[in-house]
Amino acid sequence: MSDRNAGVQFPSKIGVWWNSEAWPIRAAQDIARDIEALGFGSLFMPEGAGKDALVESAAFLAVTDRLVIGTGIANIHVRIPTAAESGGRILSALHPGRFVLGLGVSHGPFVEQLGWAAYRKPLATMRTYLERMDALSPEIEPGARPLRLLAALGPKMIELSGEHADGAHPYLVTPQQTQVTRSILGPDRWIVTEQAVAIGDDSEDQLRRAHDHLTAYSTLPNYRNSWLRQGFDESDLVTGGSVRLARALVGMGSADAAAAALTAHLDAGADHVVVQVLTDTPTTDPRPVLRELAKALQL
Repeated sequence: MSDRNAGVQFPSKIGVWWNSEAWPIRAAQDIARDIEALGFGSLFMPEGAGKDALVESAAFLAVTDRLVIGTGIANIHVRIPTAAESGGRILSALHPGRFVLGLGVSHGPFVEQLGWAAYRKPLATMRTYLERMDALSPEIEPGARPLRLLAALGPKMIELSGEHADGAHPYLVTPQQTQVTRSILGPDRWIVTEQAVAIGDDSEDQLRRAHDHLTAYSTLPNYRNSWLRQGFDESDLVTGGSVRLARALVGMGSADAAAAALTAHLDAGADHVVVQVLTDTPTTDPRPVLRELAKALQL
């Protein structure tokens, strides 16, 4: 696997994590162009029950020049391993150094409700998936394998992300957990950490947005177990999270305060941090807040 100084060169250390599934693709492309123009270094996107993350990545790569595009994450239950590997290689061949393939096991309730597959042991499932990716013929787009990150929260998945991938893409973690991830991975693997922020309006509204954001996650075992490992307790795991959990996981306040929440992960050992702007609806434009953040970060 490549070291963290090879393969991808982010134009800046702060990028964007944005769920564009509710947006028509041409409108989403306009936002990708503006994210690049503001000075952010990347655009990462999730994969739910809607758009194909690799196809969407191709659309964003096509309309930008320097912006690194990443899947955060591509769900391994959506496509067979050879499709993920060949798709990633093709995107990297077309746009060298600008595509990151983030992979994750998703969550049992999502996978089984949508009828993708039976949700089995996540660690074993991911290990087998990566082995089958690696078995794809090296003659297919030789030398174009993208940087590969795993959605890794627990220590064993973090270890796997260092052994069979290029690093980890932590989500909903504190800077202290980013530091733990770095201690497990060592200095030569990538860490691209997500950080949510809620700025604008008053503090009560910011906290409301944070609780709204955490509501779905607070029902999922993967995240609940992650938060317990990070030092929270059952009283923090109420629907929407406790105030303590919300303030620990979401950067709130002014644009400067949100910027400080992002740079805290860099100080803790992340190579790159992607900011998720919490808005009232999936169709709310994130660009006004991103402009404020770009100014505060001096991008």
